[in-house]
Parts: sequence; C-alpha cells; structure tokens
Amino acid sequence: MKNIFSLAIVSTMVLTSCGAVQSIVQNTFPYTTNVLVSTGVPADKEVSSTATASNVQTWVGGNNNAQIKDVRISDAKISVASPSGGNLSALKSVKIYISSNGTGEKLVASRSAIDTNSSSLNLDLNDTGFLDAVVKSSGLTVRTVYELKNQTSSDMNLKVALNFSSVPVR
Repeated sequence: MKNIFSLAIVSTMVLTSCGAVQSIVQNTFPYTTNVLVSTGVPADKEVSSTATASNVQTWVGGNNNAQIKDVRISDAKISVASPSGGNLSALKSVKIYISSNGTGEKLVASRSAIDTNSSSLNLDLNDTGFLDAVVKSSGLTVRTVYELKNQTSSDMNLKVALNFSSVPVR
C-alpha cells in the first residue's frame, strides 16, 4: 500500500512538471495594428483596411527556417484607441484575415451582430488549423473588414491585437 501511494505521488509530480515544461516552451507572439474609421464611412457597407505585419516577421525570423511550428491564432481583440472614452457601439461586424506572399487569405477572427457600448471586445476565433505557412513566410498582411450600424460623428481609431501561439521545433 505504501508503494502504491508513493508511486501515485511521484506520478502526479512528473505529470505536473511536464505540463509546466510544456507551458514554458510554448511561445506566444503578438501583432497589433490600427484601423481608422473615418466619419465618411457609410453604414451597412463593408470597408476594408490592410496592414503589413512587420513585427511578426521579427518574432519568427521572417522566413521558413524559423524554429517554431504548430502556429495558431490564440487571441484576437479589437479596442478603441481614440477618441478617449470612445466605444464600439457603431460597429455592426468585424472580420480579420491574414495572408502572406504565396498563400491565400485565411479568416482568423470575426464577430457579427456586435451589440456593446464597451471600448474593447474579444473576437471569435475561427478554426483555421495551423498557420505556419502564412506566418513564417514573408509579407504577412492583416486585412480588417468592418461594417458600421451607423456613421460615426468623429473619426475613430481602432486597435486590432492578435496573438499567435506556437511550439519550438525540436
């Protein structure tokens, strides 16, 4: 009985330490961009804004030789950068696509039927599978497509924040 109890304790410690090691070696890297919603944007019409993600290229080395794999979108959030005290009540929907040289566009996050007076909102993640080919190649581009419920009374600057997770190549 004493051996079984000792074996259970040792097994628990080994399994717990494996989980800790897994979380230590797993990488998360961010990407942020700003999207300007000007007063001239009409309601009920999709509008697109594109930005090149140079900071992601810095994180992963900007080439297919980057020592990471199993890249996935782990978090996506949109928030009002300006005006201060602004909220997302004018937004009807938002979609975030990523692509790079030689890859097709992939929808990574979205939210429809937005109904909030908050200044920030977590987006729903789309199961796109692994994004290694997109993130590790050059020219990563993020395209934000949004639709307004009504025109804004002043320009609004939105911050789009994406987090990608990966594991190191062993």
